[in-house]
Amino acid sequence: MTDNYYPLDARRAAFEVLQRVEIGAYSDRTLDTVLKRNRGTDPRDRALLTELVYGILRLRGRLDYALTQVSRQPFVKLEPAAQHLLRIGAYQILELERIPVRAAVNETVELARKLDMERLAGLVNGTLRALDRQRDELSWPPPEKVRDYLEHVSSLPKWLAREIMSQLPNAEARALGDALSQSAPMSLRVNTLKTDVVSFKAALDGAGFQYRQCRYAPEGLIIEKRGMGPLPGDDEGWYQVQDEASMLIAHLLDPQPGEKILDACAAPGGKTTHIAALTQNRAQIQALEKHPQRVGLLEQGAARNGCSCIEARQHDLEDFPDFLEIESFDRVLVDAPCSGLGVLRRNPESRWTRLAVDLKELAELQLKILFNVAPLVRPGGLLLFSVCTFSRAETTGVVNTFLENHKEFVAESFAEQLSEDWQDLLDSAGALRSFPHRHAEMDAFFAVKLRRIH
Repeated sequence: MTDNYYPLDARRAAFEVLQRVEIGAYSDRTLDTVLKRNRGTDPRDRALLTELVYGILRLRGRLDYALTQVSRQPFVKLEPAAQHLLRIGAYQILELERIPVRAAVNETVELARKLDMERLAGLVNGTLRALDRQRDELSWPPPEKVRDYLEHVSSLPKWLAREIMSQLPNAEARALGDALSQSAPMSLRVNTLKTDVVSFKAALDGAGFQYRQCRYAPEGLIIEKRGMGPLPGDDEGWYQVQDEASMLIAHLLDPQPGEKILDACAAPGGKTTHIAALTQNRAQIQALEKHPQRVGLLEQGAARNGCSCIEARQHDLEDFPDFLEIESFDRVLVDAPCSGLGVLRRNPESRWTRLAVDLKELAELQLKILFNVAPLVRPGGLLLFSVCTFSRAETTGVVNTFLENHKEFVAESFAEQLSEDWQDLLDSAGALRSFPHRHAEMDAFFAVKLRRIH
């Protein structure tokens, strides 16, 4: 990508980010790079860039369905550059009421010219004007045709629509699809090693931020409207950006001071530092991470958050960690690599890069990790398995296979551990199952408590 934009051209930057994502880049990292290079530009342009990138990736299926109905040429056969340009224009026309249609069309046509793609200017102009003229006549699947609705309105691939329909009744399937098509709230965990919730709220008030308390996590806040400046306490480590569902995991692990705890798949470290905070740095926490560069991120995060009890180390848990003592850990957290279906709002390109076959492969990886950490749990100790997904293969499928092969473990319900306010987070077996359409907009997570009985 171009090294700099000054002033930031939000539409052009969005086009280039989308191009990079198309060939395998991560949207959040690529977008973050562009925003960091353009810190001094108009916040409105930065906001438009962010909205375009995440919104188009999230709603690509819906946009393509609309464009297919008005394009004179088969939309699926257009070159990728044309598709990106049309999605940028269509998103503004269909989803951003604050941008006049004329401006959306003209700016997108001009973008084609800026990119030396004059050959596409006429196509873009004609297709977007047709979209505007015919928008009230577009044919959308009715809610009762659930699979078509999930695919074309909720913007989900066919295989994922089928997965959701296999688990939920029609009305709930639609509700989950609708929730996954929305933007995710910005939630923060107050770092209680550095400050407290009351003090952090006062700092937010002083900086002009509007927020609300998370429904379940006591140290969680949701930012509803930003102030003019940065969040208070950024340099001091007063907070961690983290979804509320993710905040629940450390509470479910229930770590205690003096215990020896393993976070087996720790990076980027949000749950690891939360465990340290809940024990007030009085536990011994070993954090493992497969990728060496992410170990550095773990250590940086621990330092920023004032976590002095974390030892980070690189290790791929597809192999047994023979440097750790057998039966030496009181609690082990396996927040396993997964399909990320529960966090599609935050990683929107995943809905287009994941395939149904990935679920089986990921479940096999999760089992390998569980098999390799199981001997590390002391008798009477706890193994907590969590994933930010809802697929059967990666949740109950993994747990059932693990228990069939490890008779020394039993699944325990979280019900007795949790207050009445948290009971609606549990399924019939007492495992955590959070969904954005049920639980105060939080991400979809699954977690189960496995107790070693001998």
